[in-house]
Amino acid sequence: MESLDMSSMAASIGVSVAVLRFLLCFVATIPVSFAWRFVPSQLGKHIYSAASGALLSYLSFGFSSNLHFLVPMTIGYASMAIYRPMSGFITFFLGFAYLIGCHVFYMSGDAWKEGGIDSTGALMVLTLKVISCSINYNDGMLKEESLREAQRKNRLVRMPSLIEYFGYCLCCGSHFAGPVFEMKDYLEWTQEQGIWDVSGKGKRPSPYGATLRAILQAGICMALYLYLVPQFPLTRFTEPVYQEWGFWRRFGYQYMAGFTARWKYYFIWSISEASIIISGLGFSGWTDENTQTKAKWDRAKNVDILGVELAKSAVQIPLVWNIQVSTWLRHYVYERIVKPGKKAGFFQLLATQTVSAVWHGLYPGYIIFFVQSALMIDGSKAIYRWQQAMPPKMAMLRNVMVFINFLYTVLVLNYSSVGFMVLSLHETLVAYKSVYFIGTVVPIVVILLSCLVPVKPVRPKTRKEE
Repeated sequence: MESLDMSSMAASIGVSVAVLRFLLCFVATIPVSFAWRFVPSQLGKHIYSAASGALLSYLSFGFSSNLHFLVPMTIGYASMAIYRPMSGFITFFLGFAYLIGCHVFYMSGDAWKEGGIDSTGALMVLTLKVISCSINYNDGMLKEESLREAQRKNRLVRMPSLIEYFGYCLCCGSHFAGPVFEMKDYLEWTQEQGIWDVSGKGKRPSPYGATLRAILQAGICMALYLYLVPQFPLTRFTEPVYQEWGFWRRFGYQYMAGFTARWKYYFIWSISEASIIISGLGFSGWTDENTQTKAKWDRAKNVDILGVELAKSAVQIPLVWNIQVSTWLRHYVYERIVKPGKKAGFFQLLATQTVSAVWHGLYPGYIIFFVQSALMIDGSKAIYRWQQAMPPKMAMLRNVMVFINFLYTVLVLNYSSVGFMVLSLHETLVAYKSVYFIGTVVPIVVILLSCLVPVKPVRPKTRKEE
């Protein structure tokens, strides 16, 4: 890679040399994952997964990256080997502690904001993987009848071998940007068991069409991002000209800044989706198990672009944005802090969003964004409850409420995302103040109104049996 004229290549697409090196290695995960299909034997596949992931990490971030990755991996495996009953708890808190330390030491958010990159992004994904593995091994000790469906599905009865564990953690560079997947799925995929078992009537799905679609999607997303980003720089929020604009123009700029930034993530996740699909790991079953004509690749999917941009409710956002991390947060945080027999409430939502904020880094912008998102989701739930309380004969008014929820989601999401992008407290507050904190005030007012005006959904009357 050093023989290439990296500087001129980087300059031609407007990124730093470090980012270009990462992008080349990241795109290389597609052919590397494809080659996995031809590696003989289960042991060979585990070795290839671990070695290719470590090599790509070295080429992208340098030798120190693999040393950083070894820390949470060692914590997770040692906790499973030494004290299984508390392995999940130990790995969760020590893994997050090390991740936070790296965030603080490297100031990763500032590096990303200024166009740089380091290994903390990959460390974030790896931390979630080792935590879920340890928790699932812990769940393997519990009685199945006491577990939720996701726990029963992912629980590990036996401890993975060291080479299985390393293969899972670094699998063909999948730790670069996700998606996060489970150890049990990785083992079944490698051993051709479960939905990957083709020994009976099953057949092996072809990944090529879905892979091509993901690659084309990535190309479109990158082109749109490169076109939009010079027109909507984040530095504009603190420039005098921004303050001279009227309210609607400032608010419109916030929307376009958030809209522009999302295409970068759409590109990254489309590439990671392509690499997971072409390896075969992304396969999640058939739309029709009898005919087996159309394969599903939901395990690789990390974003639904139209689902994000046209979300009718803020509640839908975690289901269509960073999907696998949202699923991880639901299974390993949200559901596990709900007391048996109780329903989850705002506290569980806020605690989950706080964990997500800490996972991203200890920047004020992240904390504010995820607290805002908790308010946004709770406010959207209130609007939905009002919508459901309307009788079916008021269909027109119900549709109006659906549209109001859509506008509410667009307003609050793009207002809140400014904090996620600019990170600093000063810049976040300047941007929020420029639109009179509308994205904070509206959710709070909606939530307070829902407390003052509680409603019950209208249920259709059932005819008595004669």
